[in-house]
Amino acid sequence: MPLYCVNRNRDPRGHHEVHVLDGTCPRLPAPHNRVGLGDHLTCHSAVQTARGLGYSTANGCAYCSPACHTG
Repeated sequence: MPLYCVNRNRDPRGHHEVHVLDGTCPRLPAPHNRVGLGDHLTCHSAVQTARGLGYSTANGCAYCSPACHTG
C-alpha cells in the first residue's frame, strides 16, 4: 500500500494537495510541510483522511494522485 501525505500549505487554487510518498512526484512538498496520512489502498481514502484531519480542501495531486484530482 502506498504511503500518503498532505501538504500543510494550500496551492494557488486553495487546495491542500495529497501526495504519494514514493519519491517520484515532482510536486512533493518539503518535509516540514508534510502531514503524514499513513498507508492507503487508494488516494480516495487518503483524501478522506486528510479532510478528517481538518484539511477540508484536500485534493489529489495531478501528478501522483490523478484519480483524486478535481482541478
